[in-house]
Amino acid sequence: MPVTRSTGLLALGGIALAALLTVIGHLEVNDDLNPWALTISDFAVSDRGGVIDIAMVVLALATVALLYGLRRASPPRSRSGRTAELLLGAWVGGLLLAAVVPTNEPGTAMTTAAYLHRYASVIAFLALPVGGWLLARRDQLTPAARWLRGLAVASLVLAAAMVWSAYPGDRVLLGLAERLLILTEVGVLTVVALVLARSGSSTRVVAV
Repeated sequence: MPVTRSTGLLALGGIALAALLTVIGHLEVNDDLNPWALTISDFAVSDRGGVIDIAMVVLALATVALLYGLRRASPPRSRSGRTAELLLGAWVGGLLLAAVVPTNEPGTAMTTAAYLHRYASVIAFLALPVGGWLLARRDQLTPAARWLRGLAVASLVLAAAMVWSAYPGDRVLLGLAERLLILTEVGVLTVVALVLARSGSSTRVVAV
Protein backbone atom coordinates (compact mmCIF):
# COMPACT_ATOMS: atom_id res chain seq x y z
CA MET A 1 0.00 0.00 0.00
CA PRO A 2 1.49 3.42 -0.93
CA VAL A 3 2.64 5.60 1.95
CA THR A 4 0.30 8.43 0.96
CA ARG A 5 -2.70 6.13 0.95
CA SER A 6 -1.81 4.46 4.24
CA THR A 7 -1.27 7.79 5.98
CA GLY A 8 -4.62 9.01 4.64
CA LEU A 9 -6.35 5.95 6.05
CA LEU A 10 -4.50 6.32 9.33
CA ALA A 11 -5.57 9.96 9.57
CA LEU A 12 -9.19 9.06 8.82
CA GLY A 13 -9.10 6.49 11.62
CA GLY A 14 -7.63 9.07 14.00
CA ILE A 15 -10.26 11.66 13.08
CA ALA A 16 -13.06 9.13 13.63
CA LEU A 17 -11.60 8.06 16.98
CA ALA A 18 -11.21 11.67 18.13
CA ALA A 19 -14.84 12.37 17.22
CA LEU A 20 -16.01 9.30 19.15
CA LEU A 21 -13.97 10.23 22.22
CA THR A 22 -15.33 13.78 22.16
CA VAL A 23 -18.91 12.50 22.13
CA ILE A 24 -18.12 10.15 25.02
CA GLY A 25 -16.53 13.05 26.91
CA HIS A 26 -19.72 15.06 26.60
CA LEU A 27 -21.77 12.19 28.01
CA GLU A 28 -19.54 11.64 31.04
CA VAL A 29 -19.51 15.13 32.54
CA ASN A 30 -21.92 16.88 34.89
CA ASP A 31 -25.45 17.10 33.48
CA ASP A 32 -25.62 20.75 34.58
CA LEU A 33 -23.13 21.78 31.89
CA ASN A 34 -24.81 23.40 28.90
CA PRO A 35 -23.14 22.52 25.55
CA TRP A 36 -24.78 25.50 23.83
CA ALA A 37 -23.21 28.01 26.20
CA LEU A 38 -20.00 26.29 27.33
CA THR A 39 -16.99 25.37 25.23
CA ILE A 40 -15.50 21.93 24.80
CA SER A 41 -12.63 23.08 27.02
CA ASP A 42 -15.17 23.81 29.76
CA PHE A 43 -16.35 20.22 29.46
CA ALA A 44 -12.78 18.91 29.42
CA VAL A 45 -11.79 20.73 32.61
CA SER A 46 -14.66 19.01 34.38
CA ASP A 47 -12.94 15.68 33.64
CA ARG A 48 -9.20 16.50 33.70
CA GLY A 49 -7.13 13.85 32.00
CA GLY A 50 -10.29 12.42 30.49
CA VAL A 51 -11.30 11.40 27.02
CA ILE A 52 -11.71 14.91 25.57
CA ASP A 53 -8.05 15.64 26.24
CA ILE A 54 -7.14 12.31 24.64
CA ALA A 55 -9.32 13.19 21.65
CA MET A 56 -7.35 16.41 21.12
CA VAL A 57 -4.06 14.50 21.16
CA VAL A 58 -5.43 11.90 18.73
CA LEU A 59 -6.60 14.64 16.35
CA ALA A 60 -3.18 16.29 16.51
CA LEU A 61 -1.48 12.98 15.67
CA ALA A 62 -3.90 12.44 12.77
CA THR A 63 -2.81 15.83 11.41
CA VAL A 64 0.84 14.78 11.72
CA ALA A 65 0.02 11.72 9.61
CA LEU A 66 -1.52 13.99 6.96
CA LEU A 67 1.54 16.23 6.92
CA TYR A 68 3.79 13.20 6.52
CA GLY A 69 1.67 11.84 3.68
CA LEU A 70 1.60 15.17 1.85
CA ARG A 71 5.35 15.58 2.16
CA ARG A 72 6.01 12.04 0.95
CA ALA A 73 3.77 12.70 -2.06
CA SER A 74 5.93 15.69 -2.96
CA PRO A 75 7.70 18.27 -0.78
CA PRO A 76 6.34 21.80 -1.27
CA ARG A 77 8.56 24.10 -3.31
CA SER A 78 6.66 27.38 -3.13
CA ARG A 79 6.30 29.74 -0.18
CA SER A 80 2.55 29.08 0.08
CA GLY A 81 3.15 25.33 0.23
CA ARG A 82 5.67 25.67 3.04
CA THR A 83 3.43 28.15 4.84
CA ALA A 84 0.53 25.69 4.70
CA GLU A 85 2.64 23.03 6.39
CA LEU A 86 3.79 25.51 9.06
CA LEU A 87 0.18 26.48 9.76
CA LEU A 88 -0.85 22.86 10.13
CA GLY A 89 2.10 22.46 12.47
CA ALA A 90 0.78 25.41 14.49
CA TRP A 91 -2.62 23.68 14.65
CA VAL A 92 -0.93 20.54 15.98
CA GLY A 93 1.07 22.50 18.57
CA GLY A 94 -1.98 24.48 19.66
CA LEU A 95 -4.05 21.32 20.10
CA LEU A 96 -1.37 19.56 22.13
CA LEU A 97 -0.79 22.58 24.37
CA ALA A 98 -4.52 23.05 24.93
CA ALA A 99 -4.81 19.35 25.83
CA VAL A 100 -1.99 19.53 28.38
CA VAL A 101 -2.74 22.94 29.92
CA PRO A 102 -6.25 23.17 31.41
CA THR A 103 -8.56 26.15 31.22
CA ASN A 104 -10.33 27.44 34.33
CA GLU A 105 -13.53 26.00 35.74
CA PRO A 106 -16.64 27.73 34.31
CA GLY A 107 -17.51 30.84 36.32
CA THR A 108 -14.10 31.15 38.01
CA ALA A 109 -11.36 33.74 37.45
CA MET A 110 -8.93 33.23 34.59
CA THR A 111 -5.52 31.91 35.62
CA THR A 112 -2.22 32.08 33.73
CA ALA A 113 -2.76 28.48 32.61
CA ALA A 114 -6.25 29.34 31.40
CA TYR A 115 -4.93 32.25 29.31
CA LEU A 116 -2.25 29.98 27.84
CA HIS A 117 -4.94 27.43 27.00
CA ARG A 118 -7.11 30.12 25.40
CA TYR A 119 -4.41 31.56 23.17
CA ALA A 120 -3.15 28.12 22.16
CA SER A 121 -6.72 27.34 21.07
CA VAL A 122 -7.00 30.64 19.19
CA ILE A 123 -3.78 29.94 17.29
CA ALA A 124 -5.01 26.47 16.39
CA PHE A 125 -8.46 27.64 15.31
CA LEU A 126 -7.03 30.34 13.03
CA ALA A 127 -4.05 28.39 11.67
CA LEU A 128 -6.00 25.42 10.30
CA PRO A 129 -8.47 27.23 7.99
CA VAL A 130 -5.73 29.45 6.54
CA GLY A 131 -3.56 26.38 6.06
CA GLY A 132 -6.48 24.56 4.44
CA TRP A 133 -7.00 27.44 1.99
CA LEU A 134 -3.33 27.27 0.99
CA LEU A 135 -3.42 23.47 0.71
CA ALA A 136 -6.14 23.84 -1.93
CA ARG A 137 -3.39 25.08 -4.27
CA ARG A 138 -1.58 21.74 -4.23
CA ASP A 139 -1.95 19.75 -7.45
CA GLN A 140 -2.80 16.62 -5.47
CA LEU A 141 -5.70 18.36 -3.74
CA THR A 142 -7.09 20.13 -6.81
CA PRO A 143 -10.16 17.82 -7.02
CA ALA A 144 -11.09 18.87 -3.48
CA ALA A 145 -10.02 22.52 -3.76
CA ARG A 146 -13.59 23.86 -3.72
CA TRP A 147 -14.41 21.89 -0.58
CA LEU A 148 -11.21 23.01 1.15
CA ARG A 149 -11.81 26.67 0.37
CA GLY A 150 -15.47 26.50 1.34
CA LEU A 151 -14.69 24.86 4.68
CA ALA A 152 -11.86 27.30 5.29
CA VAL A 153 -14.14 30.30 4.74
CA ALA A 154 -16.86 28.77 6.92
CA SER A 155 -14.29 28.18 9.67
CA LEU A 156 -13.13 31.80 9.62
CA VAL A 157 -16.72 33.06 9.72
CA LEU A 158 -17.48 30.82 12.70
CA ALA A 159 -14.26 31.93 14.40
CA ALA A 160 -15.44 35.53 14.03
CA ALA A 161 -18.80 34.49 15.51
CA MET A 162 -16.98 32.99 18.49
CA VAL A 163 -15.02 36.20 19.06
CA TRP A 164 -18.23 38.23 18.95
CA SER A 165 -19.96 35.85 21.35
CA ALA A 166 -17.02 35.76 23.77
CA TYR A 167 -16.85 39.55 24.11
CA PRO A 168 -19.73 41.87 23.06
CA GLY A 169 -22.16 38.96 22.71
CA ASP A 170 -22.02 38.00 26.41
CA ARG A 171 -21.15 34.37 25.46
CA VAL A 172 -24.51 33.77 23.78
CA LEU A 173 -24.39 30.38 22.01
CA LEU A 174 -20.61 30.33 22.41
CA GLY A 175 -20.54 26.57 22.77
CA LEU A 176 -22.62 26.07 19.64
CA ALA A 177 -20.38 28.39 17.60
CA GLU A 178 -17.26 26.56 18.79
CA ARG A 179 -18.66 23.12 18.00
CA LEU A 180 -19.68 24.23 14.51
CA LEU A 181 -16.20 25.72 14.07
CA ILE A 182 -14.53 22.49 15.11
CA LEU A 183 -16.82 20.55 12.78
CA THR A 184 -15.76 22.64 9.78
CA GLU A 185 -12.08 22.47 10.73
CA VAL A 186 -12.19 18.72 11.16
CA GLY A 187 -13.93 18.73 7.77
CA VAL A 188 -10.81 20.31 6.26
CA LEU A 189 -8.66 17.51 7.69
CA THR A 190 -11.13 14.88 6.56
CA VAL A 191 -11.13 16.14 2.97
CA VAL A 192 -7.32 16.02 2.83
CA ALA A 193 -7.30 12.55 4.39
CA LEU A 194 -9.85 11.27 1.86
CA VAL A 195 -7.76 12.52 -1.06
CA LEU A 196 -4.67 10.82 0.34
CA ALA A 197 -6.58 7.61 1.07
CA ARG A 198 -7.70 7.44 -2.55
CA SER A 199 -4.20 7.90 -3.91
CA GLY A 200 -3.04 5.02 -6.09
CA SER A 201 0.32 3.31 -6.02
CA SER A 202 1.49 5.16 -9.09
CA THR A 203 0.40 8.60 -7.86
CA ARG A 204 3.21 11.11 -7.84
CA VAL A 205 2.27 14.76 -7.79
CA VAL A 206 3.98 18.11 -7.83
CA ALA A 207 3.25 20.31 -4.84
CA VAL A 208 3.09 24.05 -5.13
